[in-house]
Amino acid sequence: MTIITTERAGDVLVVISNNPPVNALGHAVRDGLAKAIDAAAADPAIKAVVIRCEGRTFFAGADITEFGKPMKDPQLPELLERIEALDKPVVAAIHGTALGGGLETALACHYRVAVPSAKLGLPEVKLGILPGAGGTQRLPRVVGAEAALEMIVGGAPIGAKKAAEVGLVDRLAAEDNLAAEAIAFAREVADKRPLPRTSERKAVAEPGVFEAFRAKNAKKMKGFEAPEACIEAIQAAIDLPFREGLEVERRLIAKLIVSDQSKAQRHIFFAERAAAKVDGLPADTPLIPVKSVGVIGAGTMGGGIAMNFLSIGVPVTILEAEQAALDRGVGVIAKNYANNVKSGRMTEAQVEKAMALLKPTLSYDDLAQADLVIEAVFENMDVKKEVFARLDKAAKPGAILATNTSYLDVDEIASVTARPEYVLGMHFFSPANVMKLLEVVRGAKTSDSVLATAMALAKQIRKIAVVAGVCHGFIGNRMLKPRQDQAGQLILEGAKPSDVDRVFLDFGFPMGPFQLADLAGLDIGWHRDPTRRETVREALCAEGRLGQKSGGGFYDYDEKRQRTPSPVAERIIAEFAAAKGIPQRQISDEEIRERCLYTMVNEGAKILEEGKAQRASDIDVVWVYGYGWPVYRGGPMLWADQIGLKTVVDGLKRQADRLGPDFSLSPLLVAKAEKGETFN
Repeated sequence: MTIITTERAGDVLVVISNNPPVNALGHAVRDGLAKAIDAAAADPAIKAVVIRCEGRTFFAGADITEFGKPMKDPQLPELLERIEALDKPVVAAIHGTALGGGLETALACHYRVAVPSAKLGLPEVKLGILPGAGGTQRLPRVVGAEAALEMIVGGAPIGAKKAAEVGLVDRLAAEDNLAAEAIAFAREVADKRPLPRTSERKAVAEPGVFEAFRAKNAKKMKGFEAPEACIEAIQAAIDLPFREGLEVERRLIAKLIVSDQSKAQRHIFFAERAAAKVDGLPADTPLIPVKSVGVIGAGTMGGGIAMNFLSIGVPVTILEAEQAALDRGVGVIAKNYANNVKSGRMTEAQVEKAMALLKPTLSYDDLAQADLVIEAVFENMDVKKEVFARLDKAAKPGAILATNTSYLDVDEIASVTARPEYVLGMHFFSPANVMKLLEVVRGAKTSDSVLATAMALAKQIRKIAVVAGVCHGFIGNRMLKPRQDQAGQLILEGAKPSDVDRVFLDFGFPMGPFQLADLAGLDIGWHRDPTRRETVREALCAEGRLGQKSGGGFYDYDEKRQRTPSPVAERIIAEFAAAKGIPQRQISDEEIRERCLYTMVNEGAKILEEGKAQRASDIDVVWVYGYGWPVYRGGPMLWADQIGLKTVVDGLKRQADRLGPDFSLSPLLVAKAEKGETFN
């Protein structure tokens, strides 16, 4: 198949790319475009050129298979200069998405025509880099500094209508008539001179726009290197001639592309795609049609799970044991949807459509026709087994039965049913209607079709799914436990909660473990007996310190819920430690890091040893999307690779006496460290 073809529409040369699935700008595409532009230049009968794409999208970016390899000529910057230098108007006809190099190509064209449903963007910042083919120099010259900052530093695409408002798109075409309207537009501008070359325009910036943008986005940009580099490149577009601005762009991207941050962000980009592939699962595994879903439990988790399906048009029957709990759950779903309308994420009509698909019930009989039933009840094995025994009788043959357990043995839950091959774990993260991660837990008897269906469904409800094996806590919570245990032990040995949290915040986590505990509420699972004080949490609860909601937990809180270190909490912790005979001492940040983070890497290595995760990068995906691990550190296993596995092993050996009697080093971690290997 020839990827780039041309056809004549009278005096207009139409250049067509057909490089499925996303018309990526690989070498064959670049070479074909260059030859077509040269042919247009050499033919006096050609008055204008239209560049368009077959399939579902305009050029959606670089060819990711070329990442990290030497690029063949013509490289994209050189190609774009040839397009822009042509002395005949070139029109980009945009549908689908024009992203990254795709939008840079459109910017090098003299005009842009797009259908209203098209999206245009420069998302390179999400890979820890910046647009490297003139995007940081051309876009501000077309739309101004303010809009360019939003698009390049924010990285989110904009719709074609918005693009037309800011001057990025010259004309909107009918959805079903793009090719013809682009050709007509090319004829219209064929004789207009001078040609509107983006490199020749003056980029404009309102006074103070850069300072205002930095201030507004400081929290979002904290810790990331690429956003500041993007700002510097856009500033160069304002301050310098085009050629000098390009030099700044190239210098900045050359530095970013070899940085640990960009390697980490690109690692997550590929890891997310790899996670969708299940080892040993044939590509042609038949899927089970899921046209209706049941959810057992209308609490925060059950309601959030239901919303995922309602929002894509799948009817949901939600079951509770009591009417009051059912009404409360439906009310929370309605409130969440109302907030979506308020924030502009959904329209009133979309919410009405979703809510109309919700059927609340108190009877298991109403789950009889569901193709998939997800249990989201209290995290207790006896309760879950009772639910599954009833569900097994109520659900139709062939229905998938899923548990949303965070820790418990999926095989034990499946054992009370007559269909263990139809049982698996679907561990959503709270709030389930927002968080992107889904741990899909494959039981010993889970069938291939059931697993494949769960993975396909995850994509439909816009989740990033990772397959986990059955073990206590699966991937994420299993690794969370040693971290939490060590954090709790450290404050008994003399570290302040604020010291531990600061190390996490400096590392790039959105919250430290004690901030998080206060936010969730220290009384979750508390037995309510103030005389029983077996843990620090119980001691704090006994003193009425339940977290943010009570004005005090590990921290003190003001009326705006701003935290300050608490002398009261520190006294309670010191008294508890004294009662246990634990002496207090000064603890370094390095010790906090080694005991909290290195132990996580060690547990991750054990998960790999036992085959409970398919690959190290799956563990990284779980931690980035489920637990707030900073994406610019690439997940715990990639981070360990970057700092060196020997560093991790040496740190764990240094702390071994303090890590408790249950701690043991992972043989896989030790072996890889000794051989100088990495996990990824």
